[in-house]
Amino acid sequence: MTTVRRAVLTLPAAQLGPDNPLPALRLLDATGPASGAQPTVLVVDESDRDRIPRDMARQLGRAPLRTLLPTRVRDGYGRERVPAALDTIEIENDLLRVTVLPGLGGRVHSLLHKPTGRELLYRNPVLQPAAFALNGAWFSGGIEWNIGARGHTTLSCAPLHAAVVPAPDGGSMVRLWEWERLRDLPFQVDLWLPDGAEHLRVGIRVRNPHERAVPCYWWSNTAVPEDRRVLAPADEAWHFGYEHALRRVPVPRTPDGTDRTYPLRSTHAADYFYALPDGGRRWIAALDEHGAGLVQTSTDGLLGRKLFLWGTGRGGRRWQDWLTEPGTPGYAEIQAGLARTQLEHPPLEAGEEVSWLEVYGPLTADPATAAHGTDWAAARASVESALEAALPRAEVDAAYQQWRAVLADAEPGPPLATGSGWGALEVLRGGYDLPGTPFPEELLGEEQRPWLHLLRTGAFPAAHAANAADAGDAAEEAGGGWNREGVGGTDFGARPWATLVSDAWRDMLETAPADPVTEYHLGVAQWAAGDLAQAVRSWERGLKNAAVRWPLLHCLAVADREGGHPQRAAERYVEAFDDQDGGDPVVTAALGREVLTVLLETGRTGQARAVMSRLPEDVRARGAFRHLEARLLLAEGRKAEARAVFDAGFEVADLREGAEELGELWSRITDEPLPAAYDFRMRPPS
Repeated sequence: MTTVRRAVLTLPAAQLGPDNPLPALRLLDATGPASGAQPTVLVVDESDRDRIPRDMARQLGRAPLRTLLPTRVRDGYGRERVPAALDTIEIENDLLRVTVLPGLGGRVHSLLHKPTGRELLYRNPVLQPAAFALNGAWFSGGIEWNIGARGHTTLSCAPLHAAVVPAPDGGSMVRLWEWERLRDLPFQVDLWLPDGAEHLRVGIRVRNPHERAVPCYWWSNTAVPEDRRVLAPADEAWHFGYEHALRRVPVPRTPDGTDRTYPLRSTHAADYFYALPDGGRRWIAALDEHGAGLVQTSTDGLLGRKLFLWGTGRGGRRWQDWLTEPGTPGYAEIQAGLARTQLEHPPLEAGEEVSWLEVYGPLTADPATAAHGTDWAAARASVESALEAALPRAEVDAAYQQWRAVLADAEPGPPLATGSGWGALEVLRGGYDLPGTPFPEELLGEEQRPWLHLLRTGAFPAAHAANAADAGDAAEEAGGGWNREGVGGTDFGARPWATLVSDAWRDMLETAPADPVTEYHLGVAQWAAGDLAQAVRSWERGLKNAAVRWPLLHCLAVADREGGHPQRAAERYVEAFDDQDGGDPVVTAALGREVLTVLLETGRTGQARAVMSRLPEDVRARGAFRHLEARLLLAEGRKAEARAVFDAGFEVADLREGAEELGELWSRITDEPLPAAYDFRMRPPS
């Protein structure tokens, strides 16, 4: 019989560290095809414009993110790895063992085929965060569930709720669920393994409980060893690379004659979104030289399929090493999503939901045809025939209907893992009925307490209390124990609490007492809504009576930088850093990094040197600050000392995918070739 149990997995892991305490008013910088930043200009090849399907044409570039609010950036990790015990949930029968990491986005870490002892996924032997998620920390390997907006989800390294529910075959099913905060959408991922089955079933549902349409995004990304052939039922694909150009290319051979279905035959990283024909079965497979490997298929609602490859260029290989233990074989990704490409965010209408079933498991096809054959139609037919024999399309459709009609709403049993309290707060505010994905009030934690107080009393704790000294008692009465030393209507304490920015919360903030803390959060919500001028006015009002000024000054500095006033931004950044004055080491590091960046951009090297000298020694020793030190030395005319920083070696732990700043700085210091350790360039030379 299939079993579900809790277990522990020990891996060398870099600690995630604290989140960045500064509000994420800007997107993280990135240029890669799979990165979080949305391209400001999407170029579609002129010859392909008439060939874009109508739904794709309507949705391309629709509803990109402006900010990461209300989430916070996760950049507190380093690169020192030590053994760490990770909680897992194992789903197992006689043929397959599935290992899930509920505390890390519900990632399926392993899919082990027991009869052959073969791992079907690329399983990373370490847990090394890197800045690939929309909000920073992400790690490679396994199957990940991406929701929110184009890129790796903000939940990549966050815990999800997990519990056991009845499975369609009468056994046990694992349910993962959370409230996605970028789009304010609850979702669930149900995983079950029927007794005697070789293939994992995954039922997924995203719901829109609001009275307005919401942009929706979902892509399930599966890492597989890159020495595979990737097959999908398509003769063409949309190619998207680091130049942000979308063009239609033939499959398997692109115009230069290279068969791109073998990831190791490409030089540079790229996305290939397969143009699957309407009405056909939707699947994608990665097979080794023997014709054996992993297949993913789904019901028709999961429209898109994609191959992501790193390529064999020096930058791609450097990234592969960066994400794991050096010497570990590389990976590619086979992906499946709600739209034809990841450049689309189809609307999910008010009160509606979208759901589908995915299946993952082993597949063996004729190696001569599928793995090595040059007849593409025959290769595809070989895989599709093997898939139909192993897992008939009608069986998948029937499993979906049974799951959706009977068990998607089943109430979970006792928790196996616990996620955040944000869903509980939203359900309490909106009165939503979400069968199958409970968000009870007991889930509310410290982060939600001040917002619960605002919801129940119309004011934040200190502003509602008769005076600041009564704030803790008032909050405890209204919010069940929230008590933060040093927080008053004019005082942020050590750092501001997390923000909320939806229309409903913004309306509450606009009618709350106008103390500096409230004006700060109101300005953040207005900024998220695109009302930049009103956000600045709110922050300026709050600044007049603020006992602690740096949070408001920081926001105003970002507004000046975005608004084309770099010198005023620099002045406000310095004022914010002076006001913070090393009170909280996490704030000092986060604010210091932004301050130094802006001072260098505006040519204020003297002020930059003064700020750098005030940072704690352990902060200055971090890779990001060694990079800033090299930039500062070069700006001071000390080129040899800047070169010495590179020679001594440093690693910027949260370097973004596609980042080229290390190479650009090196080229300003010397004409010598860029050392491999700093070569993360992902595109052909300009």
